[in-house]
Amino acid sequence: MSAASDFLLSFSRALATMALYGERHPTREGAIQQALDQLEVLLAENPQPQFSFLMHEVVYGRRTMRELQDWEWAQRLSEVGIQRLEIERGVTRADFAAFLAEAESRIAAPLSAPALRAESTGHIRYGAVGLNGTSREPGAAAPLPTATLAYTLGEEADTVRWIHGEVQTGSDLALLEAEAVVRSLAVAMHGNGQIVIPLVQLKQFDQYTTTHALNVAVLSMALAESLGFGARDVRAFGTAGLLHDIGKVRVPRDILVKPGKLTTEERAVLDRHPVDGARIILTSDEDLGVAAAVAYEHHIMIDGGGYPRLHFRRDCHYASRLVHVCDVFDALCTHRPYREAWEIGRTLAYIEERAGTEFDPEIARAFIGMMRRFELQVGALDEAGATAAVAGAGTSS
Repeated sequence: MSAASDFLLSFSRALATMALYGERHPTREGAIQQALDQLEVLLAENPQPQFSFLMHEVVYGRRTMRELQDWEWAQRLSEVGIQRLEIERGVTRADFAAFLAEAESRIAAPLSAPALRAESTGHIRYGAVGLNGTSREPGAAAPLPTATLAYTLGEEADTVRWIHGEVQTGSDLALLEAEAVVRSLAVAMHGNGQIVIPLVQLKQFDQYTTTHALNVAVLSMALAESLGFGARDVRAFGTAGLLHDIGKVRVPRDILVKPGKLTTEERAVLDRHPVDGARIILTSDEDLGVAAAVAYEHHIMIDGGGYPRLHFRRDCHYASRLVHVCDVFDALCTHRPYREAWEIGRTLAYIEERAGTEFDPEIARAFIGMMRRFELQVGALDEAGATAAVAGAGTSS
């Protein structure tokens, strides 16, 4: 058991004890002190621990705490608006006790508790991970910033490159790392009130596979969420989006970055990547059937066009149809060696025009509506997290 797990377990015991005993009761005070002692152990190891409570799951930093997958307090905290918790070294007993009292009161009476955006108690920050599509009336006070530190996507990009490199050298797909990237992207999506859909900006053409994987994962999760899917399903779509092009690790680099038209032989090599991707995923983990289906089907149109060619006409998996829209959007909005990036408006018009032939019409309409609704909350980030552009300005993300 890690120091982070020990702290969270003692933290939940303190909350449960506080619900039974009044202020200054010795049992209550003892539980608070035990939790504080565990916190000090954690702070000695990590001077600024960060937790995200995503309903049934706990993320510590950017690692999913699988040992706490059945910890019921994650959902309790998430439901009362405490979805993000950050603690800095130097926290006092008074700070910690005040935070515990606030958390316990919210859990005890969730319906009467005011909406929580972000709060700070000394060296403790806590609050909602974020609010989708939040807007305010002209002249209204600006919302409090979300309880999160400045967010970058550099580590996620590095991890995706590492995952691709491992597969390229013959290793199995690093599923735990892929899931960690998806969960980290989910936090980033909800961690900044100004950028709900953070897209990574391409710096060099040979970084396309990495940035495209991140962007399609983000777009797929945002679209699934806007369609009403639950958190687990949203992250499953994110994993499928992240891995949809994993087969391209088998494609020579000179083909991927070639500025001119591909030869027939080169096109045949590139067109094998959906089959290679599905094989890589299933060989690594048979439970990733949806991700494998998406890898295989994400270039197949609903009218049967695209590739690989199906011997018998059938409908593709819903996730494949969803990821296909996100894949095409990001591809068209990105500078490529053989063409300039399209502006978002032109890309959305293309998707609208092709709904019913290339794209599932229901999914296409939902995607267009989402992008127009969040127009000013879509941003292009470099890997260091700097905002490069917003959609309304014609970004080339």
